Amino acid sequence: MPDPHQEDRTPAPDAAEENAFFPSPYSLTKYTSSKTDFDGTTYPDPYTGGKWKVLLVATQERYLMMQNGKFFSTGNHPVEMLLPMYHMDLAGFEVDVATPSGDPVKLEMWAFPNEDDTVKGIYAKYRDRLKAPKKLTDVAKDPDAGNYIGVFIPGGHGALNDIPFSEDLKKVLFWVQASDRYVISLCHGPAGLLAAGLGEPKGAFPFRGYEICVFPDSLDAGFNVEIGYIPGPMPWLLGERLRELGVKILNSDMTGKVHKDRRLLTGDSPLASNNLGKLAAQTLLADVASR
Repeated sequence: MPDPHQEDRTPAPDAAEENAFFPSPYSLTKYTSSKTDFDGTTYPDPYTGGKWKVLLVATQERYLMMQNGKFFSTGNHPVEMLLPMYHMDLAGFEVDVATPSGDPVKLEMWAFPNEDDTVKGIYAKYRDRLKAPKKLTDVAKDPDAGNYIGVFIPGGHGALNDIPFSEDLKKVLFWVQASDRYVISLCHGPAGLLAAGLGEPKGAFPFRGYEICVFPDSLDAGFNVEIGYIPGPMPWLLGERLRELGVKILNSDMTGKVHKDRRLLTGDSPLASNNLGKLAAQTLLADVASR
């Protein structure tokens, strides 16, 4: 007989905030796992130059208000953040962490893979930086000073909160393109690309014409509401916003698909975390070897 708790599709109340909810027990059985699909990949010739780093831009906001006024208790997805970080770190690229105001990174700890030693290890290594990140405002004043080879924007629905509306992230993204650096993102993380369009005509959006992978709008508009993963209709749909700016979305579902278009590396969902980490590590290693 199935566990009735696991069949519960009612979003779970978050007592820390009025009218706020975690994903339903049933939805967690569909979207989370105690282990990731990390396949033991190593990098026999890691970067050892000590100069180039990766900038992780994370959310400092916990609650995303839905159309019905309910809050989704969210943040960045831990697997989407930590597994790609592991690959880039193992390949020799130190990771700096920044949030818009320097407040601690918010993680969806209900999605943390507690039996995955790889993810637990990289979390322990970077925990202090996640709790006391840099201010994105300070980074944006002089991105060159950070020696960043790439900017990593992980997903989780929390990425829709503050990241897309950051003028500081806009400055960093314009610097990335002008300096031939990389943007690495997955799932809802490409919401960060929207910051590059703040105050700009649609035709001037710097990622116009790019092909990307992103979390499917069809799931956020239907299945995720039906199974109680989110407590109501989304405030806005990410894919829709990106298409309006001329971005081509390659996936309609989530299969772990990743894609590289010029210096933009993207993945479709948490399932892409390992694949994107490998793509990012390999791409960055090839780049620094040619500089």
